[in-house]
Amino acid sequence: MTTMAERPRATAGSDFAELGRRINAAGLLQRRPGYYVARLSLVAAALVGGWTAFFVIGSSWWTLAVAVVLAVAFAQTALVAHDLAHRQVFRTNKPSSRAGLIAGNLAIGMSYGYWMDKHTKHHANPNHDDLDPDVGPGVLVWSRENAAGRGFLTRYQAYFFFPLLTLLGLSLKRDSVRWVLEKRNRVEAALLAIHFVAYVSALLIVLSPLQALAFFVVHQAVFGVYLGMTFAPNHKGMPHPDGNEDFLRKQVLTSRNVRGGWLVDAALGGLNYQIEHHLFPAMPTPNLRKAQPIVQQYCAEIGVSYEMTSLTDSYGQALRHLHDVGADLRRR
Repeated sequence: MTTMAERPRATAGSDFAELGRRINAAGLLQRRPGYYVARLSLVAAALVGGWTAFFVIGSSWWTLAVAVVLAVAFAQTALVAHDLAHRQVFRTNKPSSRAGLIAGNLAIGMSYGYWMDKHTKHHANPNHDDLDPDVGPGVLVWSRENAAGRGFLTRYQAYFFFPLLTLLGLSLKRDSVRWVLEKRNRVEAALLAIHFVAYVSALLIVLSPLQALAFFVVHQAVFGVYLGMTFAPNHKGMPHPDGNEDFLRKQVLTSRNVRGGWLVDAALGGLNYQIEHHLFPAMPTPNLRKAQPIVQQYCAEIGVSYEMTSLTDSYGQALRHLHDVGADLRRR
């Protein structure tokens, strides 16, 4: 397991406050309503256009191409729900929650409440073995301690990473249903039920049984891979905190930025600026690019390591970390 290299300075408590002053002075925490009107409109148009094409094409194997388009639209909708959960779009909770329920539960079949609960814990303690649900032991294991006693899958888990991502969408739906039933949230349950019934009905009414199965597999697999690939570069293979870090170091040292232009920004929904996002979760997505040089320069001033790499190298680091976790098991 990788651990933190930097130790907090005696004045570390004031470090984030000073960075916050610089970010505020640059006006980067201000809302960007025009951007989100355009982005939400484009995502909504992609969803409506995808389903319209599905019904227009009808019972044809060409609907598999539509399945890919809708998978991308679903992933982009999930990224919008992420921004809503962080109140990047609306300032208050009520409109954020209402829009989040529409985007998450109704549009893509993923519980907005479940996602908020899980993601809030992640932001509070990124990469913490006991407190971050994203690195807790599951099908994949992210620390050698948790790998002890595991079997063949963990031993060679790096090779299974991308194939397993094809199941991520279904896994999130399963966890969403469990969370909603546990919390007895009737509104979320009703919206999820509407989504599932409408989705399955559309496939069975329009397509032949074999075409419906193929559409379902392609759609959910591409959605899972795309969604997983937006989050995998951000923290996997980065240091794990031990609880002695101040807020700034805990967020910066566990996160990794990904270089790229507008295409990477759009594909990853701004999550390629993971360091800035973790420091300022409510910062609107288009402002993250502007905040990046300010944060990087400030980290250099106070001697805090700032990780930034290419998209392909970020996946390579995550895969190498997964492979290293299983090293002890492969020696047996």
